[in-house]
Amino acid sequence: MPIKSYLVHPHLGRKEELVTEISGIQECSVIPAKNEDILVVVTETNNKEEEDILQRKLESIDSLNLLAMVSGFNTPKEH
Repeated sequence: MPIKSYLVHPHLGRKEELVTEISGIQECSVIPAKNEDILVVVTETNNKEEEDILQRKLESIDSLNLLAMVSGFNTPKEH
């Protein structure tokens, strides 16, 4: 199960729009910074294929200026 965290920078003046768009993606949790124009986004998917789809969704958001991964790891699913 891939879990990743990102620092996300919106285009100027579009932070709230970006929060709304990313919050609408089920695999994402968003924490807006209070004193900066950035977001912390944590993603969780079930497998690499879902992770690839999520990456394409994030990269297609028009209000997103920069997506910088801070941490990523893969936890095996317990059966």
